[in-house]
Amino acid sequence: MGLETLDYVVLGIYALSLVVIATLVSREKAGHKKDTEDYFLAGKALPWWAIGASLIAANISAEQIIGMSGSGFAVGMAIASYEWMAAITLILVGKFALPIFLKRGIYTMPQFLESRFGPSVKYVMSVFWIVLYTVVNLTTIMWLGATAINTLTGLSMFHGMMALGAFAAAYSLYGGLKAVALTDIIQVVLLVFGGILISWIALGQISSTGSPVDGFGVLMSELPGKFDMILSRDNPEYKNLPGIGVLLGGMWIMNISYWGFNQYIIQRALGAKDIKEAQSGILFAAFLKMLMPFIIVIPGIAAAYLVANGTVPAFERSDQAYPTMMGFAPVGIKGLIFAALVAAIVSSIGSMMNSISTIFTMDLMKPLFMKNASEQRLVTTGRIVSFGALVAALFMATPLLGSADQVFQKIQNWTGLVTPGIVAIFTLGMFWKRATEIGGLAAVISSVALSALWPNLFPDMPFMDRVGVVFLLAMVIGVVVSFLQKQQSEEKVVDLAGISFRTGTSFNIGAVIITLMLFGLYGYWW
Repeated sequence: MGLETLDYVVLGIYALSLVVIATLVSREKAGHKKDTEDYFLAGKALPWWAIGASLIAANISAEQIIGMSGSGFAVGMAIASYEWMAAITLILVGKFALPIFLKRGIYTMPQFLESRFGPSVKYVMSVFWIVLYTVVNLTTIMWLGATAINTLTGLSMFHGMMALGAFAAAYSLYGGLKAVALTDIIQVVLLVFGGILISWIALGQISSTGSPVDGFGVLMSELPGKFDMILSRDNPEYKNLPGIGVLLGGMWIMNISYWGFNQYIIQRALGAKDIKEAQSGILFAAFLKMLMPFIIVIPGIAAAYLVANGTVPAFERSDQAYPTMMGFAPVGIKGLIFAALVAAIVSSIGSMMNSISTIFTMDLMKPLFMKNASEQRLVTTGRIVSFGALVAALFMATPLLGSADQVFQKIQNWTGLVTPGIVAIFTLGMFWKRATEIGGLAAVISSVALSALWPNLFPDMPFMDRVGVVFLLAMVIGVVVSFLQKQQSEEKVVDLAGISFRTGTSFNIGAVIITLMLFGLYGYWW
């Protein structure tokens, strides 16, 4: 099952090539030094293909590949709802949120909240996002990446995380967002190619003829429950994916928060040359999201079949499904697939590091302690913060995740504590002029309190249903508190009349195609 010499050679060539390319694309013209716009927003010159590829590369990491494949092993295709509903969410973000953000010329999500509400909201949310990205996201990516390394090479979890962190730092610390985004097209090509290969190989192991098409047919006939998109109440995983509530409730809030108001995702679109490039990049990413379950979830379902019939020994944790399927690949190809997995992991680590440094530097350090600092000093500060976050995550990962199974679901539960308030404050701030600073804070704080208390009050309610209900309550609280406060000055509110939400013909056609694909998939596997 492990890697051999040729596999390590392939991996080494990939790693060296990536660092060299990232260094080359990050070089500045003679006499020009990197400023904050260069480092944090890639000089606002990203083309659509780089935006779309970088969105997917930042998103599809160990938590998706390892974690979602593990959930495919335990749950089945229903976990793909996170991916397919994200495609529709991206369309909505591209049409309604991006025009507002780009019009305001912001670097970060907290910066938008400051311009709309005031500094107190910005500081509260800046600290929250830095903690979330470091304690939850960065630790998870590194832990699950190390799980794959451990399964295939025997390297310890800690040393696996060290290797991933060092690789990510080597290619992203110097160049910032430009180095990450422009190399992400390589990462995505490798990721998709590697994912198709592993699905092809895993399905071939199932069929007596060795045909992946026949293997998929065997899965459909032998494990029909794994292809139920809407889980029934008697399904043991209903608590994580509560039936029709997935389509009508909290998953919308989870996806809108992640794709619309998440710094480390939306930062790519903020670095676009213009709104048309940003929306084209969003559309490209949406099409890629429709593909992802077939190259991520299918290997997990295949692993469930192979474990059930004794071909593969039972796992200690479901998150070992994908690395085990990688073990069936021939020498050399296994190294290429492993390189694709590493590509996804280090891209997300680099993206997360850049977003942490952007928020810390631009939203906390610059206004509070470095008002007169030079651009180069701010960039240096960002690099130091990136490295510090990486080291902190390295030492926190094992205590937080060492005993967890289905880490992907655990992440959703953690982020679900704060997601309702994030969507509430942005929705109120963007689309309701009467929303006030205290009203916005009340929505965020009340959502955390309600989410924490809810399991004690309604222990049997699935967390995703809780997310939907808490979002509605947070909106109500935000509205009520806003009416108790004097309306904010006119220059703070978002003037929707001055923003165009019109989208081009290609964007509209793409949105219709994705919607029809979604209806078709759910209709077929209902």
